[in-house]
Amino acid sequence: MRSVSVCGNGEGYGASDGDAGGAAETEISSLRGPYFDRSVTRNVTALVGRSAYLYCGVRNLGDRPVSWIRHRDLHLLTVGSYTYTSDQRFSTTHSPRTEQWTLQIRFPQIRDSGIYECQIGTNPPIGLPMMLTVVEPVTKIIGGPDLHINYGSTINLTCMVIHSPVPPPSIIWTHNDKEVNYDSPRGGVSVITEKGDVTTSYLLIQKARYTDSGSYKCIPSNANPLSVSVHIMNEKPEAMQRGNQLRIQSYTGLFVMTSIIISFFY
Repeated sequence: MRSVSVCGNGEGYGASDGDAGGAAETEISSLRGPYFDRSVTRNVTALVGRSAYLYCGVRNLGDRPVSWIRHRDLHLLTVGSYTYTSDQRFSTTHSPRTEQWTLQIRFPQIRDSGIYECQIGTNPPIGLPMMLTVVEPVTKIIGGPDLHINYGSTINLTCMVIHSPVPPPSIIWTHNDKEVNYDSPRGGVSVITEKGDVTTSYLLIQKARYTDSGSYKCIPSNANPLSVSVHIMNEKPEAMQRGNQLRIQSYTGLFVMTSIIISFFY
């Protein structure tokens, strides 16, 4: 057995130059005992209904067990690869190559939010707490549920997706349950989507017509769909102009008739 001494500068002696550093590190690591890899994410956000994963990296574990505990009720969830709760949504997988113990929560709900602790069975035990936040993305349409738009103006429908850990991969717009066609002969229809902590999709329809009335639905791929009713108001400009001319003619005729009646009596 090769003996290795370690000096204050971290250099090893009594080994060949090629493996001195690695041997010294192995000796120090084995003397240290089990410890956590603290580079893993300790604040995890998951979507309602989509599996959540908490990753726990352990070094120098040896034959000691790794457990997962839920803090809110101090409930023991798993020990090693065995599940110790009647809630079968919880399970643990172990990757020997990465020395990683992963707690999986299938179909998580808002109530599953809270602190979970990865614990090594030393004496006394040592633990690494992690915070799980389960969110349900929310869809909002500005100005809904009813929008009144003047004939000939631009319809601007603004759909926002909030509380989503990641932007929705896609957002679909429908009009009266048919997907909006941005290349239709009608023309003047476009969409702009800005992704971020809050994802916003703008549906723009120029020169609003009566046929543009109806139900519009914003359908994000990772959130609830939401509808808005669009009502096109006022008459067509040419109809309004003809109507004004008819009213002017009626007022003129009435004025002439009134003048004749007054002249007759006086």
